[in-house]
Amino acid sequence: MSAFEFFFSFYGLVLGLSVAVIATGFATAIQHRRAIRIGWLTLLLALFVALDIATFWDAAWHTFRTAPYTYGMLVVGLTIALVYFLAASLVFPHQIEDGMDLDDHFWANKKSVLLLTTAANSLMVCVSVALQWGKPGFASLAQAMGGLLALYAALVVSAAMTRSRRWFAGLLGLHVLLYLIIAVMPVKLAQAPGGSPANAASAPAA
Repeated sequence: MSAFEFFFSFYGLVLGLSVAVIATGFATAIQHRRAIRIGWLTLLLALFVALDIATFWDAAWHTFRTAPYTYGMLVVGLTIALVYFLAASLVFPHQIEDGMDLDDHFWANKKSVLLLTTAANSLMVCVSVALQWGKPGFASLAQAMGGLLALYAALVVSAAMTRSRRWFAGLLGLHVLLYLIIAVMPVKLAQAPGGSPANAASAPAA
């Protein structure tokens, strides 16, 4: 096992637990669907966080696979992954009781969830920029990543602050759509004339 494989197995384990928390919460809600009101707000939030983790996981692969392994990198990776775990653990309530309306839990926690995902992405951008410091193309890379983070914050932080269902659906729905477009882009590249799996795999995640 290489140093990167060791690091990423640990990092991926914590991110995987975040996905498991969302899946478990969703499954529990489905099991109690006759006794509670689920609503679409919690489902949209869960979908966004799951896609955000998947996109983040892909970005981490591209960022850390060429980075030298150090204990400091392990701590940084753990910190970022734990922030995601906290966000994921707040999407669904830990205990579901008959008559519960998940919209109440949503309005009490969605701000924290989205600000935590924003914090995780901000930390990742800082780490990525630091790892590329002084390398060729650093300025253009830092500018591009800063622009993507600004777009992320504009949509996600705005969705975190709004009390309007329509604005929340529009802002977070747009970001989910962007993630789905990113997800199918490698497929389109592979199907294009001259495309290949290798070319598709090298397409940027975000």
